[in-house]
Amino acid sequence: MAWRSEYPDVPLLDLPIHEAVLARASAEFGDRPALVDGVDGTALSYAELDRATRRFAAALAETGVRKGDVVALHSPNSVLYPVVLYGATRAGAAVTTVHPLATADEFAEQLRDAKAEWIVTTSALLGVARRAGERAGGVREVFVCDAVEGHRSVPEMLECTAPEPVVEIDPGEDIAVLPYSSGTTGTPKGVMLTHRNLATNLAQLRPLVPTGPEDRILAVLPFFHIYGLTALVNAPLRDGATVIVLPRFDLERFLAAIEEHRVTGLYVAPPIVLALAKHPAVSGHDLSSLRYVMSAAAPLDAGLAEACARRLGIPPLLQAFGMTELSPGCHVVPRAARDVPPGTVGRLMPGTEMRIVETAGARRDLGVGEDGEILIRGPQVMKGYLGRAAESEAMVDAEGWLRTGDVGHVDADGWLFVVDRVKELIKYKGYQVAPAELEAVLLTHEGIVDAAVVGVRDADGNEIPTAYVVARPGVALSADEVIAYVAGRVAPYKKVRRVEFTGAVPRSATGKILRRELRAREGSTTAS
Repeated sequence: MAWRSEYPDVPLLDLPIHEAVLARASAEFGDRPALVDGVDGTALSYAELDRATRRFAAALAETGVRKGDVVALHSPNSVLYPVVLYGATRAGAAVTTVHPLATADEFAEQLRDAKAEWIVTTSALLGVARRAGERAGGVREVFVCDAVEGHRSVPEMLECTAPEPVVEIDPGEDIAVLPYSSGTTGTPKGVMLTHRNLATNLAQLRPLVPTGPEDRILAVLPFFHIYGLTALVNAPLRDGATVIVLPRFDLERFLAAIEEHRVTGLYVAPPIVLALAKHPAVSGHDLSSLRYVMSAAAPLDAGLAEACARRLGIPPLLQAFGMTELSPGCHVVPRAARDVPPGTVGRLMPGTEMRIVETAGARRDLGVGEDGEILIRGPQVMKGYLGRAAESEAMVDAEGWLRTGDVGHVDADGWLFVVDRVKELIKYKGYQVAPAELEAVLLTHEGIVDAAVVGVRDADGNEIPTAYVVARPGVALSADEVIAYVAGRVAPYKKVRRVEFTGAVPRSATGKILRRELRAREGSTTAS
């Protein structure tokens, strides 16, 4: 059977994302603060934000950026991040968001795949960005958000006097954002999210988790990730909220910002929920301004959620469910909901349909209470993977149903519970880690003849990337050496954190790694 959202449909929002977010907000809330730097207090009003995006668009157009080009945005969170994002889309470009901790090789691969010709980065990340640009080829200029001799800065570009470009955007076809995701398995792929995808997902979210000028949202989740981009940039800025921006998570600074800025709402991942529930530092701060906390990006234990809410003195924590390929949301627990069952990730957003199907065999449709793979259909489903038609078709069928790779069930009241994953992808503290990518790195070590990587849950319920390694006969290889080898070749969040040596990697007759067998193994591991 198929489930359809119980909420009234919302019309497709056929607007460029910069207009969907800023057109009304800049007119109605012009003098109100839109973005505040949580470290130094620098603020941009809605009027200033709107003007800055227009001036940056003009500077990009004067530089040679045209409709259909790709700009790579490589930066930690800052008040200038939305300026670059919306300025680039105003110029007709798509923005590919890059993890600030990406290595030069990882960054270069994304640049090549996305065919990005411009990079916007920061002075602290400039070395990596320049090396990535050199290795990728085709990069025409590297800009910085602060100031570095020899590179144009974003503040300098905001003084551009050239006319604002006039660009015809087809919201249903033109790509606004090109984040990279591993999908259900494999290596990262460019997810083509149109202006309509993003704008309509905001409209779907709005009636369930409303924000307004009275809201002060603390932004610590990374903006390069679609969860942060939607929940902490697009959604609150659309409705006049004030976004307090932190460049990264530091517990003391995070707690101080809540207290100082009287933050009303938090969007977090489970590791932050754990800190809020258990860390002694929380007791030293006045967090009474908080009205709600939303957790997403990874499974959240129901007991941990209850402990966090009880300690903060707020209503039960909200959860949401989605993925990059869904712009990103399909389910959410509404702020106004009562009697929410513990552990649920929510109900279907407006205009969204869902099926639960068998994970193998005939893949027949299942009913209430039966566990199966979750399929989603709606206007938030991506256009496809950039340059990967076969993988796009495998992910989204001819009828528009997207395979999430997650296993779950629905209760009689329409609440979804996610219980497992079909996909091989590991989620480490909310970040996607592709086993195939780490296995490829491991196999470049001359002392390793075979390897497999799986996610193994630790005592706190987090998935830890764990490598099962077959060492070359006669080679003395330690777990620490393996961990260090991988760590030197991938972004920090991707590194292998546990190693177990084994005589052979279990495989099927067709050579597929039997990851379920590895997860079920018991043995000594080394963590780092």
